[in-house]
This record gives sequence, structure tokens and C-alpha cells, in this order.
Amino acid sequence: MGVRGVIFDVDGTLVRGNEPITGADAGLAAVERAGLRRLFVSNNPTKPPAAYERRLGRAGITAEASDVITAGTVTAAYLTEHHASDEIAVVGESGLVDLLRSAGLSVTVVGSGTDTAGAASSADRDAEAQMDGGATPDVLVASVDRDFNYETLRESLWLLEDSSVTFVGTDPDIVIPAPEGDVPGSGAVIDAIANVAGRDPSIVLGKPSDTVRTMALDHLDLPPEDVLVVGDRLDTDVALGERAGMTTALVRTGVTDEADLAASPIEPDYVLDSLAELPELLADTGDV
Repeated sequence: MGVRGVIFDVDGTLVRGNEPITGADAGLAAVERAGLRRLFVSNNPTKPPAAYERRLGRAGITAEASDVITAGTVTAAYLTEHHASDEIAVVGESGLVDLLRSAGLSVTVVGSGTDTAGAASSADRDAEAQMDGGATPDVLVASVDRDFNYETLRESLWLLEDSSVTFVGTDPDIVIPAPEGDVPGSGAVIDAIANVAGRDPSIVLGKPSDTVRTMALDHLDLPPEDVLVVGDRLDTDVALGERAGMTTALVRTGVTDEADLAASPIEPDYVLDSLAELPELLADTGDV
């Protein structure tokens, strides 16, 4: 296999909430011993890389923000490249909104509900009023929103009735692992909007998109055949590696069960009970 770098998924692979998943320390230690490059890639669009550095640190995992890519940073990079001067409406939480604004993008918030950070700011309410007053955004970005409601769905429908508005999703995750169990993710919100609007997004970012593949390989500075992707999801983590020509390993510590594995056309190269088996995988391939 000749692995020189490893892409790790985070939620369901390394941690659940702020707690490390059993075996994560052994897998990470094996990668460090082998001197392999590593990158953490998450489909969470609500947190910047610095937040992941702190979160992984609380779980006892050493990580640098520079070694983290999230669906939020991918979305910001995509919009900066393709819609830098456009007006962007966002269905999403404050973390995503802040991340996009910090990238210099012009952002308004769809709906007047609050997010998990608290009440919507007066600036957001003013921006929403201006949007409702007639100025149509150029782009609608849909993402996970734990206060997603009927009003937000209605406004999204009205915005997408204008065919010139580009519809972008941050990531495809229908459900995401959480300490209390699996909960709805961005994909659930994106699908709800797509269903009422009668149109699919022009692009859905996050894993397994081409945008993530390019960013990840550029960061590792390796060809795809030298990279191993490890994650708990077939349709994002394993699909990312499969499409790019990377080696793939599925861990059974997240959302994928045996029925999913049997029914899916996506086939990982390896299936591990947890990252505790990663040292053996690397040893078998001569990488430790």
C-alpha cells in the first residue's frame, strides 16, 4: 500500500462529543511512530479548525488547527473562489455565519429564529428584513441548523423560486453522531429545502466532494495512492477515498452498521472494529 499520509474523520472515528473513542489513541500513536503525515477532516460546518484543536485536546488528542479541514472552511474556500462578490444567504448556525464573514463574504441569515449560540443579533435581524424587503441574494447556502423551522423553510422556498439563485449545501451528512445518539445533520436540512423547492443543490461540499479532495491532497502534498482515509461513513469518508484513488478503511465505531456495509455499493479496502486495529493494518502494509 505504501501509505505516507492518513486522513482521519473526527466524529464517530476519533471522538463522540468530547470523549475519545476506544482505540483512537492506539491508532494515532501508530501513525506518529511511522512518521506519517496526518490530516483531520470533518463534515461539521459549524466549527473552525481552532475549535477542533481545542476539542480534540480535551479528548487527549494533540492536533494543530493547521491540520484540520472542516465543511465550514471548505464552504468558505469554495464561495471565496466562485462567489466572492455575491450576496450570500445562509440557513445555518452562527459558527458557519461567522466563518463565512471572517472570509470577507457578504452574508445574511435566512429566518428569524435563534441558533445554539443564543438570540439572533440585531444586525442579523436587520439583514433578514432587508432580504425580505426585496433584495434577492445570489447564493443560498444550506447547512445544519438546530433551530431550523417552518419560517426558515418557507423563506428558503421563496428564495429558490428565483432560478438565478445558486443553491449550495455545506455537506451531505443526513445524520451525525452525538453524545446522546445520532441526530439530524446538514443533509437533512438540505433535503428538506430541496424537496419544497423542487431543485437539488448545484453543489454539496464537504466529504466526498472534489473540493475536499483537492484541499486535502494539497495540504498533505502527496499523490492519492499514498494516502489512507479512515472514517466511519461509507458515503462520505470511504467515498472520498474511493473516488480519489486513496486506500480506505471503515471503522465500526460510528454510524455504519453491518446492514449498511452489506447493502452499499461502496466497498472499503479495510473494515476495522476501531482505530485500535490501525497499527496492525499499517504493520501488514510495511508502514510501521
